[in-house]
Amino acid sequence: MDRHRIAVIIPALNESRTVGAVVANAARYGRAVVVDDGSGDDTGAQAAAAGAEVVRHSVNRGYDGALDSGFARAAALGCEYAITMDADGQHNPDILDRFIAALDAGADVVIGRRDRRQRLAEHVFAWVAAAKWGIADPLCGMKGYRMETYRALGHFDCCGSIGTELALHAARAGRTVVQLDVNTRDRSDAPRFDSRFSANKRILWALWRGLFPPVHADTGQHGPV
Repeated sequence: MDRHRIAVIIPALNESRTVGAVVANAARYGRAVVVDDGSGDDTGAQAAAAGAEVVRHSVNRGYDGALDSGFARAAALGCEYAITMDADGQHNPDILDRFIAALDAGADVVIGRRDRRQRLAEHVFAWVAAAKWGIADPLCGMKGYRMETYRALGHFDCCGSIGTELALHAARAGRTVVQLDVNTRDRSDAPRFDSRFSANKRILWALWRGLFPPVHADTGQHGPV
C-alpha cells in the first residue's frame, strides 16, 4: 500500500493530550494531515512531533473550516484518497484499512456508521438521510473520499454542514456510496459543540442545507449562501 496516495485529515482544537497518538496510528495507513484550528495549547507541535503534516489556523474557523483546509492540503499533496477522523481518539484507526479497501474497490465515498448517537437532532438527521439518500449516519466524522469527488464539487463545505455537504452531494449525483460500521470510544474531554441546544440547532441547520443546498453546491461554483 502506497501511504503517500492517502491523506488522513484530522481537524483538531485543543487536542494536545490525544493528537500525538492519533497521528502515530493514522500514519500507518496514510499521510496524517492535522489542521490545528486556532488551538490555545500545543496541539500543532504535538502533531508535528508525531510526524503529521500540520496546517495551522491563527484563529478558529470551526469544524468545516478545518476540513476545508485539510482537503486543500491533500489536493496540493496530490493524494488520491482522503479520510477524515477525529483527533480526540474516538475513532479507531485500525479500521482505516477497511475504508481504504472500499475506496480501492470503487467507492466514491465511504461513510462510517456509528454504534451510538448523542443528540436528538442527530437521530432526526439520520432518519431523513436514510429515507432520502440511503445514508444511515451522515454526521459520523469518519468518512473516506476519492479526491476526484472533492474536485467535482470544488470545495468540501460552503454552508456549515458539519461535514456532510460533500457526502450528500455525492449521493445526489449518483456516485457510489459505501457504509461501514464504526465503533466509537468515549471522549475524555468536552464535546465539540458548546451546549445541547446549540448543538441541536446546528445539526438541524445542517439538515436543512442538506435538503435545500445552495445552487452552487451542486454545480461546484462558489457564491452567496
